[in-house]
Amino acid sequence: MCLAVPTRIVELTGDRAVVEIGGVRREANVSFIESPAVGDYVLLHAGFAIEKWSEEDVREHNEIVREALLLDEAPSPQSSPKGRRELLRPAFSPPPLPPGEGRGEGGPKV
Repeated sequence: MCLAVPTRIVELTGDRAVVEIGGVRREANVSFIESPAVGDYVLLHAGFAIEKWSEEDVREHNEIVREALLLDEAPSPQSSPKGRRELLRPAFSPPPLPPGEGRGEGGPKV
């Protein structure tokens, strides 16, 4: 899974920047950002700033993450007859492969 996080530019030299999130600083490439400046918030993915964000965007993101963390604690295995594992199951699962095809029972046929 890929993840992008909002960070703030704290140092800038050409297309290279030092960004900060939660007190942690990392180098980033800001060549995709139009007119980057110290103090700008940028969405960082795999070492690249891919989009400028406003302070309001960052506040909204942080609130969503906070709510998600609280929701993660809400259901308990005891409150669900199927348990927490069932709650985390994807809405769609591909059908199982027949024995001997793909995985299990000797792996794929050659």
